[in-house]
Amino acid sequence: MISDRLKDAITRGEYDFDACVEIIRALRGENGCPWDNEQTYASLRKYVLEEVYEALDAVDRGDFAGLREELGDVLWEVLFLARLAEQDGHFSMDAVAQTLGEKMVRRHPHIFGEREHLTPDQVVTQWSEIKKAEGKTDRTHHILSKVPASLPALLRAFRISERAAKAGFDWENAEQVYDKVREEIDELEEARLEGDADRIEEELGDLFFVLVNYGRHLGVSAEDGLRRATAKFERRFARLEDRLAESGTRFEDKSVAELEDLWQRIKREIDPG
Repeated sequence: MISDRLKDAITRGEYDFDACVEIIRALRGENGCPWDNEQTYASLRKYVLEEVYEALDAVDRGDFAGLREELGDVLWEVLFLARLAEQDGHFSMDAVAQTLGEKMVRRHPHIFGEREHLTPDQVVTQWSEIKKAEGKTDRTHHILSKVPASLPALLRAFRISERAAKAGFDWENAEQVYDKVREEIDELEEARLEGDADRIEEELGDLFFVLVNYGRHLGVSAEDGLRRATAKFERRFARLEDRLAESGTRFEDKSVAELEDLWQRIKREIDPG
């Protein structure tokens, strides 16, 4: 059933947060949308992940018109999940905002309490201490199990190692991690020479994990770095395809050396320095 509030918003063509809440309630209600009404928590998982990544892609591309739309899609998935929980009697949709507001105010006492000037590092330390006091962080029992298994592999490795480091289990500096990177490369090469596929996979995983930690010690995210590198490769490869098309040739018409020479020229043109 469509509420009077939503009818008014539709008439005016003006939609705020409350109107969006009314929209999901109408779709997920009696005589609502058949497709929306058959969705479950499990069926929505993939859409939540896809919308978050599409928003991140818009950020990476500096596409603010796209970001506006993608953030709306992310918000829609949040509202959708909250509506399911509301219908199942777990909590109301308003309770989501209430819980968020309480948490943000509680974890920023330097802003909403007795105001004090803190450095970004001090804010992070304070945040961790407040989470501990809330019982959100257990430093003594299975602290790594709190990292969601559904995170992308590189991001999950980063969060896992970050939590282990906060517990005091970490290298002392980036140089020590770099030595470990070299060690893992050597072990991967040994596995390759042995021809043991299972060990190759294991050693490759070890190398990735250490590289994630090396990035962490350097203050960068392996997940973001890989996304950036992949986008760069995609950009260069598209230009390579364009060049081949312009010359009326195909990949199979070129030798590896010729393709490499063209690739290097493209790199200098679109990614100089």
